[in-house]
Amino acid sequence: MRLVFHVQHLLGIGHLRRAASLAAGLARHGFAVTVASGGFPVDGIGFGSARVVQLPPVRAGDPAFSTHVTTGGRPIDADWEARRLASLRSILDDVDPDAVLIESYPFGRRRFRFEYDLIFEWRKSRRPPALLATSVRDVLVTKPNPERHRETVDRILHHVDRVLVHGDPALIRFEETFPLTDRISDRLIYTGYVTDSETPVTDGVGDGDGNGEVIVSAGGGAVGAALLHTALAARPLSAAAGLTWRILCGPDLAAEHVAALRSGADPGVLVEANRPDFPALLRRCAASISQAGYNTVLDLLAAGCPAVLVPFSTGQETEQAVRAQRLAERGAVTVVTEANLTPDHLARAIDAARAAGRPIVPPIRRDGAAATATILATALTGRAGQKSGAAGNT
Repeated sequence: MRLVFHVQHLLGIGHLRRAASLAAGLARHGFAVTVASGGFPVDGIGFGSARVVQLPPVRAGDPAFSTHVTTGGRPIDADWEARRLASLRSILDDVDPDAVLIESYPFGRRRFRFEYDLIFEWRKSRRPPALLATSVRDVLVTKPNPERHRETVDRILHHVDRVLVHGDPALIRFEETFPLTDRISDRLIYTGYVTDSETPVTDGVGDGDGNGEVIVSAGGGAVGAALLHTALAARPLSAAAGLTWRILCGPDLAAEHVAALRSGADPGVLVEANRPDFPALLRRCAASISQAGYNTVLDLLAAGCPAVLVPFSTGQETEQAVRAQRLAERGAVTVVTEANLTPDHLARAIDAARAAGRPIVPPIRRDGAAATATILATALTGRAGQKSGAAGNT
């Protein structure tokens, strides 16, 4: 079963990491996966046996997504769009996929509608049309304009066969952040959460880096500088000041922030780059301080460690705040809002999280990659059966 997975990450690395886990899982479960990646490459993210083809890259020019830039910080323009379309069409023609999976659209990525329109046109030109599904995380950024929701529904009803929500309604229901969910309920399926490991591991982790430490992280780091600096200032105010604090700097954290963190760190603080063994560090740690991105939260729930979440909420960003609040309501985390992010608030929060002990971890489905493969394979098999049945009746 040939599948093209169109992925566009713009800010941070969360979207790409989830997409990589999903692509690797689909490949493990029998799909020949080609990933058309539209963001800048990120070291250390593996796609398993899936093939990755790089499109002309783009990223957000600022945290508000008001601009988009390509190589050298140049704004994207009509020539860049033409090259993107040519590259994407070449991939589709070369692979001739049975299924196309798109990430976020039409719930997001509206700036790139021009290439999703190409995908829609291409799949309709195929006989029979390729199966088309959209891959979307558990929580959407709230859109204040109702017309945006109606446009999204219209695009789904006209073009999308399956809406795959990578979450679990036992924790967060999709209608909490997409009010017109009932209009697309006939094609919406919860897959469970997509993780690198589908089985939580909370014991038998042994000694090593992270053991008894406070782990401070901010994903890719593009919007995490304030959190990391505040954590450094919070350490002497916390009852955990005598522990080692390990501050992890993502690849998108500006070099001047890394230098400032290192110069301000005393001997009890380690400042280093993000690590591939981050989940193992969490399983050994005394506590974690982080943002509330999709992948980080799954790693925290798998580890079952005391955790403070500081959800990214700049501008109209609401996704992380919703996720953090649901977990706080379940007793799984302690939350500090960005508006209240001060060294004193953060120190008191980490002390409260540690005093509460190991959190109550809500049971959630973590088999999102395997479930996605089953859903798509079943849909393709059903189409093949309908085709052969129709042929037998002629």
